[in-house]
Amino acid sequence: MRIGLTGLARSGKSTVFSALTGLDAAEGLRRGRDDVQVGTVKVPDARVEALALIYRPRKVVYAEVAFTDFAGGRGSASSGRGALHAMREQDALCHVLRAFPGSAVEAPDPVGELDSLETEALLADLEVIEARIERVRKEGKKTPELALLERVREALEAEVPLRRLELDALERKALSGYGLLTLKSLLVVHNVAEDGIGVPAPPSLLEEAAARGTGVITLSARVERDIALMEGGEQQEFVESLGLGEPAKARFIRAAFALTDLVSMITVGPDECRAWPIRRGLPAPRAAGKVHSDIERGFIRAEVVPWQELVERGSEARCREAGVLRVEGKDYVVQDGDVVRFRFNV
Repeated sequence: MRIGLTGLARSGKSTVFSALTGLDAAEGLRRGRDDVQVGTVKVPDARVEALALIYRPRKVVYAEVAFTDFAGGRGSASSGRGALHAMREQDALCHVLRAFPGSAVEAPDPVGELDSLETEALLADLEVIEARIERVRKEGKKTPELALLERVREALEAEVPLRRLELDALERKALSGYGLLTLKSLLVVHNVAEDGIGVPAPPSLLEEAAARGTGVITLSARVERDIALMEGGEQQEFVESLGLGEPAKARFIRAAFALTDLVSMITVGPDECRAWPIRRGLPAPRAAGKVHSDIERGFIRAEVVPWQELVERGSEARCREAGVLRVEGKDYVVQDGDVVRFRFNV
């Protein structure tokens, strides 16, 4: 999964990047002229770790999230068209909002920043849609695509983010190639000072976020960055002393998975125990395609057991004896935490 971090200058966006990746902003990979930084992190998953104790595989593979930090301008989420193009390639976006005081800048206004960032995204999407409408009209045909594009334009002109627009699966597929920013899942980070840790986001921000179809997570990026750079034992001690329960990375990733409607399918064996992020509601053959296209094409059946049952009983054979390992066909929808073995023939 790829998540793009956006925000106005001095919002603490690069500090959030450091908190999530454990990298100083300067250590991130730089790409192109638009000062884009990328850091990839493994998704913490106790389920995979528990299964690895059973199978003792040669390799344990966690799901990964790639965070991209886009350089922001004074009143803009991006520093140029190159950054905007890179944003369109992300699976989800995260707006970082400043909610901490600063002597060199004006008082924090997280609601105003959210409005500014979303307005920029709306205008960028409108530019793309209007250009496409013009091209379709030049062809001189009234098509279902044109009707859809005009409906999308109306929503954007009314300042309605496309994630709030009612679209069926075919319409979403038709729009997927445009990389529309307001169609992407969005998470808002309410970036507070240290003394704001544990204090909920203000109702005004929660209301504005709900109106845009997004979730809110509150964190203190400076504190979380320090935590991310600590050693494991020291890190957990400090997290508990702050009453956080877990570092920002785990909380952020869990919220991002929920917003993007992702679940984890798990495959196991002596070679590899691996978590595969897949869309919720995916039928077994399409889930198999995430492992390899040949498996999807030659799908016969899936042998499925919930990870808890496998950990409790210690082997697939015992799960089969207990009747908790099931044989499922093409219509089965893979659930979060399912351990799946695909049978196929090509």
